[in-house]
Amino acid sequence: MTRQAPDAAMIEAMAREALARIPEPFASYLGDVVLIVDEFADDETLDALGIEDPFGLTGLYHGRPVGEKSTFESGALPDRIHLYRQPLLAEWCETGVDLGDLITHVVIHEVGHHFGLSDDDMHALEDAAG
Repeated sequence: MTRQAPDAAMIEAMAREALARIPEPFASYLGDVVLIVDEFADDETLDALGIEDPFGLTGLYHGRPVGEKSTFESGALPDRIHLYRQPLLAEWCETGVDLGDLITHVVIHEVGHHFGLSDDDMHALEDAAG
């Protein structure tokens, strides 16, 4: 029996399920966040983060944390969560962690950046969304 790795659409669907499980008060702030699944981060992103191995980045939040936003901003790009399919699949294969759990972990971590949360707060949010 041949198993195929989930495609970008399946990864996105799993990530949307993870977002849907995030509790209030956080959930009400996530309606405008755009979810993007790419195979890898681009070279510019990797260089900016000082990451040499493209498999070293599974997800990234682009935008300003909620507490730093201004009602006077206009024309700004929407906040985005990027998930990188190939690094996610590699980590899934290497660790044996359930892919849904891994995607949930990465999504929660990136949502945590959206809210400016500490690592401890992100773990508590992940527990609540589990």
